[in-house]
Amino acid sequence: MDAPVQSMTGFGRLRSQEAGWDHTWEVRTVNSRYLEIKWRIPPSCRRLEGEWDKLVRTYLTRGRADISLDMRLLTPEAAGPTLDKAQALGMIDQLRLLADTSGRPYHPDLNFLVLVPFLWRDSIGDLSEDLVSSLSQGLRLAIEDLCRSRVREGRVLVADITARLERMTSIAAHIRSLSTELAPNRMESLHEKVNALLLPHEKCVDDARLLQELAFLADRLDVSEELTRLDEHLREARRILAKAPDPGRRLDFLFQECLREITTCGNKTQDAFISHQVVEFKTELEKCREQVQNLE
Repeated sequence: MDAPVQSMTGFGRLRSQEAGWDHTWEVRTVNSRYLEIKWRIPPSCRRLEGEWDKLVRTYLTRGRADISLDMRLLTPEAAGPTLDKAQALGMIDQLRLLADTSGRPYHPDLNFLVLVPFLWRDSIGDLSEDLVSSLSQGLRLAIEDLCRSRVREGRVLVADITARLERMTSIAAHIRSLSTELAPNRMESLHEKVNALLLPHEKCVDDARLLQELAFLADRLDVSEELTRLDEHLREARRILAKAPDPGRRLDFLFQECLREITTCGNKTQDAFISHQVVEFKTELEKCREQVQNLE
């Protein structure tokens, strides 16, 4: 089954409350050419950032993701600092040795250990396996929540782009219809103007030369190749929306090609009615290009 098209805009959230901790993940994404991940997590979790980065990339391929974690430890065992006992005992032994060497009595006051910062280590710097597992699972669920919102937004974008593709297909068909009559009409107008100029001199247009000019004019005004390529581009766009992975980049390139073909049609025909249709086509195309910028 093909993966659904996703928007690059979305929001996901997951809160987990357990006996020893309470943590909340929030993930926000907006459009970006590449995948950019920005973390706002406690310093104690920095060592896990690489692993979590890989997890995010299994779900997302494009967009800027701002990921934040609010973590609260609820028990003294989880939140309280721990004493480096080996270091502390070593210091006490050295002080006792110093007292013995100097012949002075030694009565250690353990309260002084509170004033030695490097003896104390924040316990959350060594997160328990259960907490790490809970955090990773929470992140995964928050991203899945994000993806659901991106899929919902993606459906809206696909529906809008599809409707505009149908409109552009109709406009292209109208341009094709108008262009088939363009050369004969131009030639008839030219014939009338030439005859009007030659009539006072009692001369007429040579039919053979007229046919030659008609052939030349028809070739210069012919946009059938451009319209054929344009029709194929629009069909390919519908196929990409239906099943292709990473549709955003593909459609962005394809719509650039559509713009090139429709611009050529307008430049070659130089017709007021066709120019109006070209403007209508470009208006729909530009709206599609804007929407595509939000597709993953």
